[in-house]
Amino acid sequence: MTISEFLKLLRSVWFPVGAFTVLFHLAFGATGWASANLLNVMNVSATFGTASSQHLMSVGPGEGPHFHPVELDRMSRIPEVAKDASEVPQIPVRKTPSRIQYHLKVQEVIATLADGTEYLYWTYDRTVPGPMLRARVGDTIELTLENHRTSTHDHSIDLHAVTGPGGGGALTAVKPGEKKTMVFKALHAGVFIYHCATPNVPTHITNGLYGLIVIDPEEGWPAVDREFYVVQGEVYTQGGVGQKGFQPFAPDKMMAENPVYIVLNGRVKALTGERALQARQGETIRIFFGNAGVSRIASFHIIGEIFDKVYPEAALNRVNTSVQTTLVPAGGATVVELKLENSGDYILLDHAISRIDRGAYGVLSVSGDPVPELLSGKKGSGK
Repeated sequence: MTISEFLKLLRSVWFPVGAFTVLFHLAFGATGWASANLLNVMNVSATFGTASSQHLMSVGPGEGPHFHPVELDRMSRIPEVAKDASEVPQIPVRKTPSRIQYHLKVQEVIATLADGTEYLYWTYDRTVPGPMLRARVGDTIELTLENHRTSTHDHSIDLHAVTGPGGGGALTAVKPGEKKTMVFKALHAGVFIYHCATPNVPTHITNGLYGLIVIDPEEGWPAVDREFYVVQGEVYTQGGVGQKGFQPFAPDKMMAENPVYIVLNGRVKALTGERALQARQGETIRIFFGNAGVSRIASFHIIGEIFDKVYPEAALNRVNTSVQTTLVPAGGATVVELKLENSGDYILLDHAISRIDRGAYGVLSVSGDPVPELLSGKKGSGK
C-alpha cells in the first residue's frame, strides 16, 4: 500500500478532515514522518474540529476566518518568496496619459518564513509583496488577474488607487484556473496598497496577497539616485516564534490581532545580508513603504538616519522634513527620501521595537568611507 493509499484509508475510517489534514502537515511535511507531533495534531483538531466547524464566529461580511486544510504535496515549493526591495519599475516621464497593461498570477506556494520554518503563502507572481505596479496619473490601466489551477481558494485584487465599488475586487474574482481583466483610470497621484478582496479578506491579505501601486504625478518625482520597495506584513502561525517545521495558518490568532511574525517583504531576514538595500555614500534614496496590516500600525524608522522628506500617508500635497519616525496605518503607505552622508549599515525597522523579535527589521547598507565629523569615538574614553 502506498503512502497516498494509506492516508486515504486513514481519512475515511478515523480522522475528521481537520485532524487528518494537520496530521498530513506535521507528519508528512518536507522531512517525512514526525511522530513527536501527534500531540500537536490532536490539539489542533480539538480547536478546529471537523471541516463543518472550522470557521470561527464572525459578524463581518462573507465567510469568517477559518483553518485551511491543504495537501502539501500539491503545492509548489519555491526557494525564495521575499520580494527584492530594489525591484522598482521605472516609467518614462510623459506629457500625456497612456494605456498600461499588467498581468498578475495568484499562486499558493510553500516557502521559508524563518530559519527552519515553512509556511504556505498566497502570492501575486510568487513573491510577497507582489510586484510593484506603476503608472502615471491619468493613465488607463488594464489589469488581468489569473488564478493558478492548484489554488485552494478563489482570489481577486482590490487596488486602493481605483475609483469605483470594491476597488476592482468583484470584477477580478477568479476561481482556480480562471482569469479576468479589469480596466480603470488612475485619477489620483500617490502610493496605494493593493490586496486580495475575497472573503475572508484579512485571511487572504495576511497570507501574502498584497503589494503597492505607485501613481506618479504628472510632473514626476524629484530626482533621486535609487528607489526601494518595502512592505510590512503580519503572519499568524499555529506555532510560536521560531518553532521549526511547517506552520499552518492560525485564524484564531488573526481574529485576536495577535501576529506571531511581523516581517518586511514577506519573511524574517528578507532584507539582510546579500538582500539588504544597497546604496552608496552621497546618494539620495527614496523608499516606498507600505503596511499591509492586517491589524498593526507601523512606526517606520531607520536607526542612525533622519528622513529628509516624508510624504505622510503617501499623499503628495504635503511634505514633512527632518522626521525621525513616521506612522503608516494598516492598509496605508508612506514615501521617505534621505541623503546618505555617512557610510555603514543602518537598521530599518518598525520602532514599536519589540517587533524586531518577530522579524520587523532589515538593513540599508551604504558603501563608502566613515565621516568622523559626523560620528566618532572620543580618544582616551576607553580602557
